[in-house]
Amino acid sequence: MSPYKPQVICLMASSVDGRTLHSRWRPKAVAGELFERVHDELAGDAWLVGRVTGQEFAKGKPYPASAKESFPREPWFARRDAKAHGVVLDARGKIAWGRSEIGGDPIVVVLTEAVADAHLAGLRSEGVSYFFAGKSELDLALALDILHRELGVKRLLLEGGGGTNGAFLRAGLIDEFNLVLCPAVDGAKGAPSVFDSTEAEADHRAPVTSMNLESSRTLDGGAMLLRYRIHNGLAEAAVGR
Repeated sequence: MSPYKPQVICLMASSVDGRTLHSRWRPKAVAGELFERVHDELAGDAWLVGRVTGQEFAKGKPYPASAKESFPREPWFARRDAKAHGVVLDARGKIAWGRSEIGGDPIVVVLTEAVADAHLAGLRSEGVSYFFAGKSELDLALALDILHRELGVKRLLLEGGGGTNGAFLRAGLIDEFNLVLCPAVDGAKGAPSVFDSTEAEADHRAPVTSMNLESSRTLDGGAMLLRYRIHNGLAEAAVGR
């Protein structure tokens, strides 16, 4: 892992039982407004989500199935000068965007080199930046290194979903966890959680050695903001701490 990786702050809003699908909560809670307020307070250089969460922002029709030209597997940035970037992991190039920004933040897609040239042509046609972090599987540490080197990202907000959060956690890449804990419960099986994994990853434990409560404060409606510093044994050893 690069010693120059951005500070990674995971920010999530959950029910008291750790679930993140707001529509299932009882009683209903206004989590979105609280989340956005804390997001703005944290003032990251970039925020990052996984493919499933990223798909929720997409507006486009599928890109053409073939391209007339091939493209080098190297970074392509439509913009570098933004105050913040919206980074989306899309290893196999599934999302057709139909837009180049989310909330004013230019989209940057993280791909593998296995993505089709036709998808790269579609991204370029819409002014969506991209770079590669792996041959056929995403290398999260490499993605962080590229964000730092290419875009100067020093403070990254990791904002889900649970599978993406879990992957960063197991890789020892999360430095801080901010949880907006809402006074609601889900209480049933099957809802997404703050940190999750596939069945194959279920026995792969995160290298977290300690979590220190840095601060806590009450938010509107009885919600709480809990801020934890995370110490990762493997990650800290890798950068010589």
